[in-house]
Amino acid sequence: MTMTKPSIETIMGSAEWLPHRYDATRDCFHMVSVSRQRHRKMPFLTDQYLGEGVERRAVSRATAMIHAMPPAPIHFIFHSAFCCSTLLASAFDLPGISMGLKEPVLFNDIIGWRHRGATGPQVAKVLDDGLALMARPFEQGEAIIVKPSSIANPMIPALMALRPQSRAVLLHAPLADYLTSIARKGMEGRLWVRDLLKKLLREGMIDLGIAPADYLGLTDIQVAAIGWLAQHMQFQKIGRRFG
Repeated sequence: MTMTKPSIETIMGSAEWLPHRYDATRDCFHMVSVSRQRHRKMPFLTDQYLGEGVERRAVSRATAMIHAMPPAPIHFIFHSAFCCSTLLASAFDLPGISMGLKEPVLFNDIIGWRHRGATGPQVAKVLDDGLALMARPFEQGEAIIVKPSSIANPMIPALMALRPQSRAVLLHAPLADYLTSIARKGMEGRLWVRDLLKKLLREGMIDLGIAPADYLGLTDIQVAAIGWLAQHMQFQKIGRRFG
């Protein structure tokens, strides 16, 4: 029995088709089919949890925007990791009121594209279109609450500038609790904080008076603390800028 592929109109007219990835080489969004029930079971919207059986479709950005349903209000949960942000995003799954999206990978793709040389205007346009697709409501009258990965925190000013009507919370755990969470994760946590440090340095977000070469001599826990401090310096600037 041959299964009929969903039409572009069906895909772009339903919030169950999530804008999962962005392919800069083809200027297309990779849409994946994720029901509301499946959202509830997944801690993060990553390929690890989506699995192999999920239905996928590549749609050019231009085509996606032509056929996309009107967006709903969109708001954000920004965080410095290990602070129950996923729990908060899950709590916004309130049919008829709001829906929470937990760490869509699309943001990671866009920030990686920026690191590879994409210009500010290029990034802003794709980010604007990506937000419009994420904001498609599951039910009429709902708002969408997006919790990006903390890797995407350098884009917070751009996100808030693109959506000035949006609201956001800046969520964090106390430093001691954050470091304890990192230590409990063992090698996975140690590698994660060093990767975060590398990305924050590339973004120019770390200015603590430490010579670049000296970062190599820091312990993993010290590296974790620097990442925490750098993100809180950013949160303070964001609070002063946006209120």
